[in-house]
Amino acid sequence: QLQASGGGLVQAGGSLRLSCAASSRMFSNNGMGWFRQAPGKERDFIAGISWNSGGKSYADSVKDRFTISRDNAKNTMFLQMSGLTPEDTGVYFCAAARGALASRSRSDYIYWGQGTLVTVSS
Repeated sequence: QLQASGGGLVQAGGSLRLSCAASSRMFSNNGMGWFRQAPGKERDFIAGISWNSGGKSYADSVKDRFTISRDNAKNTMFLQMSGLTPEDTGVYFCAAARGALASRSRSDYIYWGQGTLVTVSS
């Protein structure tokens, strides 16, 4: 019910925009977020957004480089990524939380998309 897209190969310093499309409006009242899983590592929180975009939260590693947004009318969430580094490489997952807020905790997210791969070359 969540479909992430927009990943690809980009050079360091470049930009990408990820999208997460929901199949219905069932997530319009839920907080949503992006997580990243690098090869051999845990799935880490990257950014979260509350149901009405009033609250946003970012991991320190991406703050000031990434911007999360959502368009509830189009059932879509975005992650604009700039200033990419090889450390940003990984599979990016979008998820919907059980509550309405921008949670940083993976355990608060109950619906997950399939992930989209971002590879940043040096």
